[in-house]
Amino acid sequence: MTEGLSGTTALVTGGTSGIGRATAVALAGLGAHVVLSGRDATRGEEVVSRIRASGGKADFVAADLTDAASARSVAARAREAGGHVDVLVNNAGIFPTGPTADIPEAEFDRVYATNVKVPFYLVAELGPEMAARGRGAIVNVSTMVATRGMAGMALYGSSKAAIELLTKAWAAEFGPSGVRVNAVSPGPTRTEGTAVFGDGLDELAAAGPAGRVAAPEEIAAAIAFLVTAESSFVQGAILPVDGGRLAV
Repeated sequence: MTEGLSGTTALVTGGTSGIGRATAVALAGLGAHVVLSGRDATRGEEVVSRIRASGGKADFVAADLTDAASARSVAARAREAGGHVDVLVNNAGIFPTGPTADIPEAEFDRVYATNVKVPFYLVAELGPEMAARGRGAIVNVSTMVATRGMAGMALYGSSKAAIELLTKAWAAEFGPSGVRVNAVSPGPTRTEGTAVFGDGLDELAAAGPAGRVAAPEEIAAAIAFLVTAESSFVQGAILPVDGGRLAV
């Protein structure tokens, strides 16, 4: 039985769809007051309504996370909703693909702003507060292509490789104060965002031992494990949740 999160507040970025939505629902089910952020207010309120209908606590914060200022704003609004933030799930991200030579500078900047700068400044804002209280958990959502070279994935993969290094650096920085920092590295997962890959997603998944695409709830379950006391001795880890793709 997983130990609950009663009395805690969890901020889940990109919580209106896919892995983020599944994570928000999972953490609320464990008793956390979930504050979820996203760009789509309609989808955000749908997630909040679903959680509240099940007896959970949730609030939605509309935000387009693109820079340090937007990260600080979301952190402040999460504090207002929950009093303080005990759990941070850095899930929001964008994943354009394409040949290196075809990536315009504006796209490069947008990917690194969303995938690296925003998590960096959310941790800068919330990590010290967790450390001051002597407890907290941070989970960053990475990808299997952060460590596996794939054509067309240079920009996205490199941004997530940065997140994996930051995970380890933050574990070293905040761990001695009682804040655990880890990451999950999902394999092919069926979400609204990955629908654009069509059959290619199934083909990629078929190469792994599991032989199938993951559901968002399977990734969310790993995130939930990493923010509960059951993973109390897990620190600075990159947990592959990829159907064994790492093994082949």
